[in-house]
Amino acid sequence: MATEWIQLSIFLFSIVILSPLLGAWLFQVFHAPGTPRIEAGFYKICGIDPKKNMDWKEYAASLLIFNLLGFLTLFGILLFQNILPMNPENVNGLNPFLAFNTAVSFVTNTNWQAYSGEAALSYFSQSIGLTAQNFLSAATGLCVLLALARGLSSNAKSNLGNFWRDLIRGTIYILLPLSFLLALALVSTGVVQTFSEYLTATTLEGNPQTIPLGPAASQIAIKQLGTNGGGFFGVNSAHPFENPTPISNFLQMLSILLLPGACVFLYGRIIGNVKHAWVIFSVMVTIFCIGVLTVWSSESSFQPLSGTNGFWEGKETRFGILNSALWEVATTVASNGSVNSMHDSFSPIGGLVGMLNIQIGEVIFGGVGAGMYGMVLFILLTVFLSGIMVGRSPEYMGKKIEKKEIQMSILGILLPSTVILLFTAIAVSLPQGIASLSNKGPHGLSEILYAFSSGAGNNGSAFAGLAVDTPFYNSMLGIAMLIGRFGVILPVLAIAGSSASKKRSEVISEGSFSTDGGTFYILLLSVIIIVGALTFFPALTIGPILEHFLMLQGRTF
Repeated sequence: MATEWIQLSIFLFSIVILSPLLGAWLFQVFHAPGTPRIEAGFYKICGIDPKKNMDWKEYAASLLIFNLLGFLTLFGILLFQNILPMNPENVNGLNPFLAFNTAVSFVTNTNWQAYSGEAALSYFSQSIGLTAQNFLSAATGLCVLLALARGLSSNAKSNLGNFWRDLIRGTIYILLPLSFLLALALVSTGVVQTFSEYLTATTLEGNPQTIPLGPAASQIAIKQLGTNGGGFFGVNSAHPFENPTPISNFLQMLSILLLPGACVFLYGRIIGNVKHAWVIFSVMVTIFCIGVLTVWSSESSFQPLSGTNGFWEGKETRFGILNSALWEVATTVASNGSVNSMHDSFSPIGGLVGMLNIQIGEVIFGGVGAGMYGMVLFILLTVFLSGIMVGRSPEYMGKKIEKKEIQMSILGILLPSTVILLFTAIAVSLPQGIASLSNKGPHGLSEILYAFSSGAGNNGSAFAGLAVDTPFYNSMLGIAMLIGRFGVILPVLAIAGSSASKKRSEVISEGSFSTDGGTFYILLLSVIIIVGALTFFPALTIGPILEHFLMLQGRTF
């Protein structure tokens, strides 16, 4: 037990120390003067004017067009991978429903996978199609955060920067070098990286066995750093070729939270208030720690159905319960979705925490850029409610918080929540939804609720007992992912545009509310829990909470 506490302390210490340092570096990257030659080359090839500033509508249009082209390209690759190169196993093209779901998944930074990578995809689809989108979807999240921070910090200027410049800088100066270093580190621990054909072997029983290989390390590096999460192999980071040792496990867990944590301090530096960033970061760490301790305790508790201590089903013994619990919480707070154990086999309370982390809105660290711009929606709501309670006109960063900002904040918060509950209700009401269940009762509801939470929350992890490679789930989850991504991005950019046009007051007025102290920490924490978590309490009550009490009675489904 002492060793496990030391491991947990080292992990938390690493996040707390590295996040502000990396955030300062991100700020320097995006605000460096001049245009280096490699960057200028991209602008010349693509016909981009990096000096052109965009308002929020131009920024949004560029972002949407870019992501549409990314979707169409990946969709085509997946459909026709059978005639494309780098296909040593001669796998067929995906059916249109699965290709649609997968293309949407990787473009929206969700990486939901209704397939097993080593069986369904070619090396070309994995390394060119999926890996490219892992970089570009993460860079898109960074772009939206930059635009929002500039809008809140500007002084009556309508421009939010240049989407193409932000995208290129985020990709070539941040995501590419960090992924290269992490990939080298992972290869050194035994993660495979090869374009060789699959190997064949004979088991001890004399049966033939196929051993899948592939360029895994390069995809795993960006899947973790970019909070994408899609595994090269079907069982993701529970596979020994994808995550072979405790060292590779630690590096991958750390990289899940590294850039989301850094984005908090990037935001703080752009708005000129690093103390405010520390308050936001403290709220994130608090909820994260509560989640880890809850899951760790629940997974280590007495298992009444088997009469043993600890819920070991679905966990890798080489990692143990703490590392499984820590990974589950890290991957669900960070909209990463990768797994080193099977969430479907967690205790009801352990599964509930992972589900709730997603349902809160993926703002506790969240995706690269996405977590922080989602958190700003809760911040604006907190400032507005605090102003209403004391009878003052709410202000944030020296700017009035008015009708439009609150409307867009509520829209960005409620759209994913509405999709989760509405689509779950549709699925449990139709034969096409029920037919995919492997469990009945409350656990069956949890499987469906988790799936749509993961899709609309752009997380990508799953309760694996639900068979989702069907036209119904591929379509419904694809739509949920699109709404969950762009139904938040567009309101955020609208807030950025509205805020950018306002004059920023440098003088603290009576309407100002301090956002860098303990009071704001408590209020923000409360709003996240009340608005984010309690929305789903009725559904969770008849899902994992009911399952927990049935388990205590010795019943299961």
